[in-house]
Amino acid sequence: MPKINVLNTLGEKVSELELNESVFAVEPNMSAMHIAVVSYLANQRQGTQSTKTRSEVSGGGKKPWRQKGTGRARQGSTRSPQWYHGGIALGPKPRSYNFNINKKVKKLAIKSALSSKVLDEALVVLDSFTLDAIKTKEVVKVLSAVNAGKKALIVVPEKDETLYRSARNIAGVKVATVGTISTYELLNADTLVLTKDAVAKLEEVYA
Repeated sequence: MPKINVLNTLGEKVSELELNESVFAVEPNMSAMHIAVVSYLANQRQGTQSTKTRSEVSGGGKKPWRQKGTGRARQGSTRSPQWYHGGIALGPKPRSYNFNINKKVKKLAIKSALSSKVLDEALVVLDSFTLDAIKTKEVVKVLSAVNAGKKALIVVPEKDETLYRSARNIAGVKVATVGTISTYELLNADTLVLTKDAVAKLEEVYA
């Protein structure tokens, strides 16, 4: 089983922790991670873009000139696509870009992302990460002490409003719970910061 040092908020080693092989030491599956990331990004798209067809733009009810004898091309409406102020032909319409992926693939992608962080030595485990008050400076101090990168993902077992509100103003830093993490967020972060309780819950969920 892979071992990792457990640090306190000052960046000092307090103990060692054995990580579950089935969660933190699997062979990263690039295909599963790619599918999970594409799915995540697709699901972020609102799909609200819209254009008006010739039947939706106002006006154009009258035939602009008679069919024959004018020397001009026949026209039935001034709102046809070739006209200025006409409707748009084959333009975008509101649609959903969402697509779901198999639960097993999603689970494998999460485990692959976690394992890749261990391989890249980009995983930090803290014995605890609790704040008495909303203090952004305290979060910055802790991240600096553990040498976290510019983009850090802090994962806690349950929602912690104080920690969330303390970290939300720091560029590149995000706080998530075990139940809300995604493969994209894990891979996008330079450093993954987990609490001991979060590690235990991840192993409980994904082992």
